[in-house]
Amino acid sequence: MSRQVFLYDPPDRFVAGTVGLPGRRTFFLQASAAGRVTSVALEKAQVAALAERIDELLDEVVRRTGGSAPVPAVAPAEVTDSAPLDAPVEEEFRVGTMALAWDGQEQRMIIEAQALVELDVETDEDLAEAEERLLQDEENGPPMLRVRLSGAQARAFAKRALDVVNAGRPPCPLCSLPLDPEGHVCPRQNGYRRGA
Repeated sequence: MSRQVFLYDPPDRFVAGTVGLPGRRTFFLQASAAGRVTSVALEKAQVAALAERIDELLDEVVRRTGGSAPVPAVAPAEVTDSAPLDAPVEEEFRVGTMALAWDGQEQRMIIEAQALVELDVETDEDLAEAEERLLQDEENGPPMLRVRLSGAQARAFAKRALDVVNAGRPPCPLCSLPLDPEGHVCPRQNGYRRGA
């Protein structure tokens, strides 16, 4: 069976969003174009890391091109997307590996999110080799979402993604761990329950 690649070049919409209540949210990347929608699930930390790396890569592109690349310093208001995920949200796969690149010729950000795959390996070196083979195997690799964005679209995605990550449960003022609606056991209070 050949690898399934969900390609959006460019998408009409590419956003990070959640389903569920704070503390029990499931995070998704969702791409859509021409009536087609692809949603892939991932961890909150993956969303945050992706957004931060996108901003870092765009800043580096601006630096290396002396500001001549079509990359805004901040997300332009006209491409800001604050709408919820398109329903129904149907998970195609859970993300394992992600990759970013800048196509200097086309002036586009390339984002790849590959399905989580369990590898049976003995050492870290074997793991690195197996992961590299999977990334390079265009024929038989795991499913992948590949999105190509303009610099403005990428900035808008990163801003929204960080906003989604930060919209969760508020942190405890003492220990910075997230507060549940019913409170939490605060390690700074020697295990006494602290209310919200």
